Formats: sequence, C-alpha cells, structure tokens
Amino acid sequence: MARDPLPRLPWLAWLPHVHVVLFALLMLLLNTNEYQHEFDPIPTGVLLLNGLQSAAAVLALSHPVPAWWLSTISLFLTSVTVDYGATHDTPWPWSIAGIALHTLVLLLLALRVRPLIAAEALVISVLAGAAPLSLAYPGPHQDVMQGAVSFAIAVVVGGSLRISRVARRRLVEQEVLTAEERAQRTVLEERNRIARELHDVVAHHMSVISIQAQVAPHLVESPSDELRENLTGIRESAVEALTELRRVLGVLRSEDALSAGAQHAPQPTLGRLDELIGKVRGAGVVVTAETVGEARPLAPGIELSAFRIVQEALSNAMRHAPGAAVRVTVGYHPDGLTLRITNTAPDGPALPSPGSGHGLLGMRERSAMLGGELAAGRTPDGGYEVTAVLPGSPPRQTAGPATPALPVAPVEDAP
Repeated sequence: MARDPLPRLPWLAWLPHVHVVLFALLMLLLNTNEYQHEFDPIPTGVLLLNGLQSAAAVLALSHPVPAWWLSTISLFLTSVTVDYGATHDTPWPWSIAGIALHTLVLLLLALRVRPLIAAEALVISVLAGAAPLSLAYPGPHQDVMQGAVSFAIAVVVGGSLRISRVARRRLVEQEVLTAEERAQRTVLEERNRIARELHDVVAHHMSVISIQAQVAPHLVESPSDELRENLTGIRESAVEALTELRRVLGVLRSEDALSAGAQHAPQPTLGRLDELIGKVRGAGVVVTAETVGEARPLAPGIELSAFRIVQEALSNAMRHAPGAAVRVTVGYHPDGLTLRITNTAPDGPALPSPGSGHGLLGMRERSAMLGGELAAGRTPDGGYEVTAVLPGSPPRQTAGPATPALPVAPVEDAP
C-alpha cells in the first residue's frame, strides 16, 4: 500500500519520535495496571497483547499500515481474551489506554495514506471491537462508542493535515514549474535577439557578396574562364554560408532548439571533406589531402567537429597565409581520429582582418567538449600547423568539470 513519507518537522527534530515512544511506554503501564486491577493475576495473553499494541504505536512512525494491522488485531484478540471471567466493571472490549494507543496509530496512518484508505481503516477498527461485543452482549456499549469517536477524530485530523500538506507541496511544485517556464522563455527571447542580430550583421553582407559575384562577370568584357570559375566558387560559398546561417538561426529561434528543418538537415561529415578541399582549391590554394589508416564511420558529433576543425584551419590558412600550400592529413587509429593541417610559409604579408579571431578558440572548445586535444603553433620553416586528436566516441557526462588535456596557449588566428 502506497504511503507518503513522514512529515518533517525541522524545528522539532526527533522530539515527536521521543514523545511517541514515551507515550507508548506510559500507555503500556496504564493498560497493564488497568487489567491487573480486574484480574489477579493478569492473564499472560493479555499482557502480551498490551505489549504488541504499544509496539504498534512506535512501529507506526516508519510503517503505519503494518502497525495499524498489528494494533487492530491486538484490540480484537484482547476483546476475545478478557471476555472470559469478565465482570460488569471490567473495561471491555477496550481499555482507555488501548483506545488511546489505537487512536495514535490511526492518526499516524491518516497522515501518510489517502483519505479513502484511512476511512476504511476506521471502519475495520470499529468493527473489530463491535462485532464480538455485539454477539456477546447486544445493545449499546460505552467503550465502543468512545473508541469510535476517538478513532474518527484521529482520522479526520490526520486526513486534513495530509490534504493540506499535499496541497502545499503541489503549490511549490507548480511554482517551480512556473519559474522554469519563465527561465526558458527568457532564454528563448535572448536567443531570438541573438538570431536577429546575426541576421542583421551577417546575412546582408553574405547576400551582397553572392549578388556581386553573380553580377561581376557581366561587368567585365570577355571575362576569362578562370575568373568565371572563381566568381562562381565565391557565390556558391556565400550561398552555402547563408544556408548554414539560416539553419543556425532556425535552431536559435526554435523553442525546442531543433526546428523541423534543422532537425532533418544533414550535418557535414568527413565524407564531404573532398568537397570542402575542392572548393578551397577552386579559390587558388594548393591543397593536398592524405588519409592514413582505414577510413570508418565515427559518431556524428565526432564527424561534425572534425569537419569544422578542418574547415576552420583551411579558412585560417587562406586568410592569414596567402600563397601558402596546405596539407591535410586525416589519420584513423583504433582509439579515434587524428587531424593535421599544415601550411607552408606565406608568399607575402596577409591582408589585415578586422576584429579579433576566435577560430583557434572554437577548435579548442570543440576538441575539449569531445574529450580530445588540440595543439597549434608555428613550424620551423615559417608555416603553421594545427593538430587535433579526437576520441572514437563522445565521452560520458560526468558530474565534475571537464579539465583540458593540453595547456591552452594564447589564442591567435594568424598562422
């Protein structure tokens, strides 16, 4: 039978438990003295039943349902036992101490079970004493009526307190849910604001680049095939960037963090690495690619992060090392994946780029999130190298903070 935990009283601590134990001992003495006054000597069975009923009151603190059954059975057997040789003044079927103990048990029961169950326990308790009594001496009996009134008061008080406690708990739960919904709404509003700013800042310029790249061949008399190819590559890159930007904005604007389109949009993987390298070559960069080990599919998060790391490293090489040759090495090993992107020394100074770069920081964050490592730095010949070691599967979530395996060097985007 399901039951609620015992209500906590922080300001009283264990004091109510001590009081229940002392009350049970006191009622045991009173019960024994009451029956000893009528029986000399007191029957052993009655003494044992008195002890079981007092023990039931203490047991009700932790197991109210078994304690109620024990107390009810003790009351019933007591009424049957003391019937033999009972006089007119004998407390039968219940003594005052027995009524007090069972009232306490019913109170503790009503505090922790549903009101319907407590009402059923009340009816059974009254019948346990009234049934044998009515068969032996039909007619009204004061002990049963007093006991029934006491039992009913205990059930009503305990049930009312439980209903009040349940109502307060549900109110607290509703307040917590309301606070969580308010926090989620605040996060969604902030994400919408970020999405609007990203769209205003980036989308317009990317659209302008795409349109200008499309119109540029018509502004030049007899444009060469190489010029047309480069402008087409620029337009395709701008359109692809706009597509990914819209997908990210859809995620930011979605309340579920995954809109229908973003949820089903394919994420780039290492299978598209040749396509990425082809676009970089189309921009005039000499890129060589090499795969070491047997290629195999990895976890989607690993594939996506590996693709983004290579993409960002190639972008850095194009932006900060003009004229340099780039080599991309993808190594598969039993424990995971190794990425190495190396470029030679640039032919000339790089054009200044506005703002501070966050490419290396983003790559380090991706690697650390997966439990991998990333190192970046200049090579002896004046070039630059980015090396990432990623595990074969994402790490399990742990309670403690993640500690990066490599020391984080000062962030710089320029190779």
